[in-house]
Amino acid sequence: MKLFRKDYKTLSDEELMRLYSKGDKAAFEPIYDRYEKFMVNFFYRKLWSDRIKAEDFAHDLFTKLIDNPELFDTERNFKAWLFSVASNMCKNEYKKQEVRKNTSYDVPDHYQGTDGADSADKEVDKGSFNEVLKRELDKLGDKHKEVFMMRHFDGLALEEIAEALDINTGTVKSRLHHATKTVAEKLEIFRKTLLKD
Repeated sequence: MKLFRKDYKTLSDEELMRLYSKGDKAAFEPIYDRYEKFMVNFFYRKLWSDRIKAEDFAHDLFTKLIDNPELFDTERNFKAWLFSVASNMCKNEYKKQEVRKNTSYDVPDHYQGTDGADSADKEVDKGSFNEVLKRELDKLGDKHKEVFMMRHFDGLALEEIAEALDINTGTVKSRLHHATKTVAEKLEIFRKTLLKD
């Protein structure tokens, strides 16, 4: 007799969390696989580019979830909720360290500023683009920078950002528009390079 085996990878985050909270321990692995790298990168950018601290915080986040699955309200969007919890962990760390104003956001290592061609001049352009992008992001206010990073580097939808930051979608759109416009103006010099080929 063949036993039916669940295909966890096809289930939504919310469905997986429902199963996990009911005692199905195998349902947590796809959640971890989907979000572990995202959360390490998120913490890395938010916590002074400290890779060890980022990994520790990601570990702590998932440990909290493993130990207390009931913390997640299964009627909510899981991704937005997870980023909200992670964001609150960072805020608590800022308070603890009392250095929130020195927070830096780094361009993720995998971010491609060009079409990915391997020519030497394009590699130089990509490096220059990422340097300028990081510099311009660091000039933005924290609120605008956070929304820009969550949208463009973490891939969150506007509604997910709004839920994670506990603000309305209109505010997210306004901050994102301001940040994108400001950064785009400073990166205009790279436009021709980006559109080549």
